[in-house]
Amino acid sequence: MNQRHTTTSQNSPVTVIGLGPMGQAMTRTLLTAGHPVTVWNRTAERADGVVAAGAVLAATPGGAIEASDLVILSLTDYQAMYDVLETAGPSLAGRTLVNLSSDTPDRTREASAWAASRGAAFLTGGVMVPAPMVGTAAAHVYYSGPAEEMERHRATLTLLGVPRYLGTDPGLAQMMYQAQLAVFLTTLSALMHATAMLGAAGMKAADALPELLASADSIGAILRAGEKSPGAALDAGRHPGDLSTVTMMGATADHIVETSTALGLDLALPLAVRAHYRRAIGDGHGGDNWTRIIDGIRAPR
Repeated sequence: MNQRHTTTSQNSPVTVIGLGPMGQAMTRTLLTAGHPVTVWNRTAERADGVVAAGAVLAATPGGAIEASDLVILSLTDYQAMYDVLETAGPSLAGRTLVNLSSDTPDRTREASAWAASRGAAFLTGGVMVPAPMVGTAAAHVYYSGPAEEMERHRATLTLLGVPRYLGTDPGLAQMMYQAQLAVFLTTLSALMHATAMLGAAGMKAADALPELLASADSIGAILRAGEKSPGAALDAGRHPGDLSTVTMMGATADHIVETSTALGLDLALPLAVRAHYRRAIGDGHGGDNWTRIIDGIRAPR
């Protein structure tokens, strides 16, 4: 069994498995920093660009893993990790697997136990920028798993983006990643729904989106202005209705549904939003701040 070293050298070898846009960006970032990088991808042709940049293409997943103590996975999901690494067998022992693929927190915890049963350490990661921003000052990555492994590989992982370590629970970084994407994906759907509304009134998307994006950009500032610490208020169960109320926001949600219906648009998103406010009003919280809708989200009926 390979023994883990206490630290990693500045130019220690790294393996990257999975060469989609994110895997390629990470490989190039590591190569630029001077790390020898071994890569493997199911479709070998995807490695051509990074091999031309200096990476070494392994013939098998096992060969790729044996080339480095640190193995970074950038795959579609965790099942893809099993599909690739099940053939690696004893090569996994002594390695640190950093899985930056998306899946559920429960599957992430199962994968950590799976790796441990094969003698490998396991860190979960969630990259919070698109591929072109990997390695830039704007990049950050959430991690969770064994603290000693995080510290041992921190310098190398920092090259990809500022590490934000959340603790030892291997599912927590995945949970943060999914929570961030819940905000992101819902916002994208809302932007497209709003663009469709305005398009039905004759406004081109080129004119509508700048206005809508300005509103999206302002949401954080609006929330912070309403409460010095909105998170602390939620934790304390405070929902003061001095600036906005569930009833007021619910009326707006009703109007969005009515307008979307009249325009013949898909109602999935506006109906979901309206349901949150109707639940809070039905529970007698119409005079509370809109944040009261979290109760119905936490305990759906």
